[in-house]
Amino acid sequence: MSLTFGLIVGNRGFFPDKLAISGREEVIKAIQEEGFSVVCPSPDVTRYGVVETLEDAKKCAKLFKENKDKIDGIIVTLPNFGDEKAIANTIRLSELYVPVLVHAFPDKLSALDLPNRGDSFCGKISVCNNLNQYGISFSLTRFHTVSPQDKTFREDLKWFAGVCRVVKGFENVRVGAIGARPAAFNTVRFSEKILEVQGISVETIDLSEVFSRMDKISGDDPALKEKINEIKSYCDTTKIPSDKIEKMARFGLVVERWVKENELVATAVQCWTSIQENMGIMPCTIMSMMSEKLLPSACEVDITGALSMYALQLASGSPSAIVDWNNNFGDDPERAVIFHCSNYPKSFFRKVEMGYGDVIATSVGKENAYGSLTGKIKKGPLTYARLTTDDFTGTVRAYVGEGEIVEEEADTFGGSGVVHVPRLQELLQFICKEGFEHHVAVNLSHVASILYEAFAEYLGIETYWHR
Repeated sequence: MSLTFGLIVGNRGFFPDKLAISGREEVIKAIQEEGFSVVCPSPDVTRYGVVETLEDAKKCAKLFKENKDKIDGIIVTLPNFGDEKAIANTIRLSELYVPVLVHAFPDKLSALDLPNRGDSFCGKISVCNNLNQYGISFSLTRFHTVSPQDKTFREDLKWFAGVCRVVKGFENVRVGAIGARPAAFNTVRFSEKILEVQGISVETIDLSEVFSRMDKISGDDPALKEKINEIKSYCDTTKIPSDKIEKMARFGLVVERWVKENELVATAVQCWTSIQENMGIMPCTIMSMMSEKLLPSACEVDITGALSMYALQLASGSPSAIVDWNNNFGDDPERAVIFHCSNYPKSFFRKVEMGYGDVIATSVGKENAYGSLTGKIKKGPLTYARLTTDDFTGTVRAYVGEGEIVEEEADTFGGSGVVHVPRLQELLQFICKEGFEHHVAVNLSHVASILYEAFAEYLGIETYWHR
C-alpha cells in the first residue's frame, strides 16, 4: 500500500538558511522517488517551508491535522541544527500518534566554516532529547547523519514504511475465531480481554453455523463453480475426489463471506476434528488460499498466532505461515525442522500438491482428511515472530528473530522446511522458560527489526529480539 509521510524540516536562525532550503527539496525528492507521498508546509505557509518558531509549529500541525487520515508517519529532517522545541511542539499539536523518524544531514569536512556548517549531528541529539521530554516515541536512521542521496537512507525509508504499516495495521484490528479451540490444545489459549485493551477485537462463529451455511449454497451457484475452479488452478488436485473439492469450495465461500461481512484481517480455524467428522475434508487449502491473498489464517484456533502472521505480513508485504517448532535436525544445535499438515500459502513451496492430513487420517480415515498441502519450503531468508497474551501481567508479549531456510530437507510428510537460527538453543530455552506456544509465525523475508521497532517502540508490546 502507498504511504504518506508528514515532513517536518527543522531550521535554526543563526545557522545557514540555505541548508534548510536545499535540504527540504532534497528530502522531498528522496521520499517521492521511493514511491511515498509527502505532506509538508509550503514556503508560502511558513518561511522556506520549514519549522523554526512556535507559529511555524502551529501552522505545520494544522496542516498535519487536515491530512490526519492520510499521514502514516512523520519524518523529521535536520539540514542544520534545527529548533528542537518547534519540532516537538509540531508533533504534539498535530495530535497524530504515528511513528516518527528523525534524520539529520552530514556536514562536509571541507565546509565547517560559519557560512556552511549545519551542526545537524549535534542538533539531532537535542531534538531527540526534547521528544523524550514530550513523551513522543520515535525511530532513528541507522547512521546518526546520512545524506538523502545515500542508499542507506533509502533503505531506512523503506524500513520506516514497514514500521508504519505494522503500527497502522494494528489500529482497531478485528480477527475471526472459527470454531472452538481443540480440547487437547491448551497451548493456544489466549485472553480476549487483554487483546481488547490492545485494540484487537475477536469475532467468533461456531462451526455448526459454518456447516449450516455450507449446506444452503445451491449447487448451481456461479460463485461455487468459480471457487471450485479457483481451487483446481491453485495447486495440483489430481489425487482429490471431486466431491471433496466441492465441499472445500463451500467452506471457502462461507468463510470468505463471513470475513468480509465482519471486516476481519485474519482468522484462526478449528481445523480438527469436527470438520473432518462432519464434512469429511481438511480446511488447509482454503486457509492457504486466504493467506496467499494476505488474509492470514492460522491452525487450531490460534488467534495470537494469526495476529503474528498478520504482523509479519504488514512488515514484509508478503504472505505468512504458521508452523510448529517441530523437530531437531540431527545433531546440529542451530538447525530445526519446522512443520505443519499444512496450510502454508502457495508462495512458500518449492512445489506443492494437495493431499490428505496424514496425522488426522489416523483417527478419521484418509477419505475424510483430503485438503492439506504437501511440499517443501523454499530456501531463503526467514523471519519468525510470536505474540502471546500473558494473564499474569495482563499484557501482550512477543519475540522476533531471523534465520534461513536451508537446502537440506527432512524426509517427512506434510509441509516442512529446515531452518537455521543462530543460537537456536538459547531461543528454545527462552520459549520454554517464558511459556510461549509451540506455534510460530514465519515469513520468507528479513523484517525482525521492523517488527521489534513497531512492537516495542510504538505498540507497547514487551518484545524479545533474538539477535
